[in-house]
Amino acid sequence: MNKEIEAAYAYIKTITDRRPKSAIILGTGLGALVDDVAIDVSIPYGDIPHFPVSTVESHHGRLIFGTLDGVDVLVMQGRFHYYEGYSMKEITLPVRVMKLLGVTKLFISNAAGGLNPEQEVSDLMIINDHINLFPEHPLRGSNDAAWGPRFPDMSEPYYQPWIDRAMEIGKQLEIGVHQGVYAAVTGPTLETKAEYKYISIIGADAVGMSTIPENIVAVHMGMRVFAVSVITDLGIAGKIEKVTVEKVIAAAHKAEPGLTVLIRTLIKEIN
Repeated sequence: MNKEIEAAYAYIKTITDRRPKSAIILGTGLGALVDDVAIDVSIPYGDIPHFPVSTVESHHGRLIFGTLDGVDVLVMQGRFHYYEGYSMKEITLPVRVMKLLGVTKLFISNAAGGLNPEQEVSDLMIINDHINLFPEHPLRGSNDAAWGPRFPDMSEPYYQPWIDRAMEIGKQLEIGVHQGVYAAVTGPTLETKAEYKYISIIGADAVGMSTIPENIVAVHMGMRVFAVSVITDLGIAGKIEKVTVEKVIAAAHKAEPGLTVLIRTLIKEIN
């Protein structure tokens, strides 16, 4: 993939010479943060060599360079998923490109089903650990030591000082914030009742279909990562209801103001 990564990077460098330290990957229904970014450059994914193109209707598919409260940022407005047919290396190619562009801090959002009885729809769950249930690993195959070690340590996949500070910010702003373990499955089907129960039993507080591949590759390259799930539905016995894409997006939109101020505050503080 190195040639493809280099080609994508080279194309972006013909358009902008910005080198932001912070990057944000925006998930389902969570694109409004872009409205707060002073955009300098916006590149459609389809224009970037070897970049995947999002096929999910709520993912716009733009790579944005700009400033957020005076901080240089790179924003992925839309991401890629295993269920779309992409390989893990294709899904994580943008994170490799981010590293070449100078990114050292990665912020990720996603929509997830809640498994913890303390959660409600539209709550935020800051991810403090994860369980990888994908059948393919993004680091499978030969390892290029220039990117990172063959066996990267994953004892702290999400940077604990940022988790602690985000919890404080959430309490100060009276946002419904929890922290917990995120599990990722392939999708695109949502979980059965038995699957919700199983995923809860093995230790997860929320379940989704993304984030972990990007996290693994970022950690492999030495980035620090912060991730948060918007709880868009509940997989808790007695609270399980039929879920539609429209309900998921509506729940994500409801949580958007709290998530936006949380990420904005955190990024501003650490830069």
